[in-house]
Amino acid sequence: MKPPQKKFYIETYGCQMNFSDSEIVSSVLADQGFALSPNYQEADIIFVNTCSIRENAEQRIRNRLQQFRPLKKKKPGLILGVLGCMAERLKDKLFEEDSYVDLIVGPDAYRDLPRLLEEAGSGQKAINVILSADETYADINPVRAGDNQVTAFISIMRGCENHCAYCVVPATRGHERSRDPRTILAEVGKLFDEGYRDITLLGQNVNSYRWVENETITKFPELLEMVAGLSSDLRIRFATSHPKDLSDELLHIIAGYENICKSIHLPIQSGSSRMLKLMNRRYDREGYMSRIDAIRRILPGCTVTTDIISGFCSEKEEDHLETISLMKWAKFDYAFMFKYSERPGTPAAKRLADDVPEEIKSRRLDEIIRLQQKLSLKSNLADVGKIFSVLVEGKSKRSASEWMGRTSQNKVVVFQSESLRPGVYTDVRIISCTAATLRGEEVSSRP
Repeated sequence: MKPPQKKFYIETYGCQMNFSDSEIVSSVLADQGFALSPNYQEADIIFVNTCSIRENAEQRIRNRLQQFRPLKKKKPGLILGVLGCMAERLKDKLFEEDSYVDLIVGPDAYRDLPRLLEEAGSGQKAINVILSADETYADINPVRAGDNQVTAFISIMRGCENHCAYCVVPATRGHERSRDPRTILAEVGKLFDEGYRDITLLGQNVNSYRWVENETITKFPELLEMVAGLSSDLRIRFATSHPKDLSDELLHIIAGYENICKSIHLPIQSGSSRMLKLMNRRYDREGYMSRIDAIRRILPGCTVTTDIISGFCSEKEEDHLETISLMKWAKFDYAFMFKYSERPGTPAAKRLADDVPEEIKSRRLDEIIRLQQKLSLKSNLADVGKIFSVLVEGKSKRSASEWMGRTSQNKVVVFQSESLRPGVYTDVRIISCTAATLRGEEVSSRP
C-alpha cells in the first residue's frame, strides 16, 4: 500500500517575482509526488516565501512564523520552511532566532528541495542558500496557483547588477542572468493554449535582458516583439523597467503592437538629483524626465506608474519638494510609496547614516500619498466617457453580479454584464470612477 501523498502549503509575500518563484517551487515538488494544499492546517509542510525589501515586510513574516508555532506543537512532524530573499539574507541566523524553523532555502536552490525535505523530515535542520551564476529554472513549467486562469507571470531573468544603495536584491538574488528566449516563447505558448490571455514578463530590470548564443544577441526589445507575435489575442505586459535602460527602440516596439499593453512601470524613487546620486540610480532628474517625455511622444495615452521612497539618507526638505514637483509634472497614474528602512548589508547601511527622523519620514510620505491620490483620481476622471477594450478576469470581489477586468493601460474596470466568462474581451464605456477603480457599462463583447 502506498503511503499517503504529502501535502505542502505556500504563503507568498512581496513582489511578483516571489509569486513566480512559488509556482516554480510547486512544480519542483509536484514532480516528486507532493500535492499543493490550499489550507495550511491540512499541510504536512508549510513554506513561507519571503521578502526582505523593507524592514516591516520582514517583521510581518516573523509574526506569521510565530503564528505557526502552536500548529507545530499539535503536529510534531510538520515541517516549517523559509524560502526566498529573507532566507538568503539571514541564512542560518533564522535557525537561531526562530528555532521552530526546519528548512531554509534561498531563491537559487529550489531544485534541491526534495533532498532538503528528506533531511528535515529526519529531524535535522536543512539549509541551502548557495547563489548560482546560471540558474534560471528555464526548463521548469511552473504550477499556476489561484483561481484566475487569465493572467500569468513569467520570469525571463533573475538577479540584478544595478546595486542601488538601498536595495538587498543583488545580495539575495545574485548576479543577473537571462533565460533562453526559446524557453520563454514555449512557456508563453503553453499558457496561451491553456487559456491565459494576459502575460507579464518579469525581471528585476527587464530592460537589461540579454541572451547571447554564438554570434546572435537577443535583447529585450527583440524578445518582446517575438512574444507579442505569438498571437494578437494575447496581451503582453512587463515589469520592472529601469529608467537608465528604457530605450526609444523599446518604446517603438510597444507602439507597433496593439497587444503590448500601453502601461509602463518606471520607478523614480526621488525627484532630487542629489538623492538619486546617493541612491546610485545612475540617472538624474533630467534624465528621468527625458524618458517620460519619450513615452508621451511615442506612446500617447500610455499610463506610467512608479515607486517613490520617502526619507532616504540625508534627505532635506528641498529634496522632498523636488519629488513633489516631479510628481506633479509627470502626473503618475499610480505609485507604490514607502518610507526608507535601512536594510543590513546594503551599500547605504555600510556608508550612509539613516538620519531622517521617523516623524519627518512619515509626514513626507503622507504628503506624497495624498498628492498621488489626487493624481490617480485625475487620471481616472480623464477616462470617463471613453470606451476601452477590457480583458475580463472574473467576478468582482464586491458583487457577484458584476465583472472585473483590466484595460491595456492596466486600470481595473468593474461593470455589469449578463453573459460573460473570464478570458474574453469586451468593450466598456467608463461612466464613473474612484482614485483606484473605473466603473463602466458594457458596449459589446467579443468571443
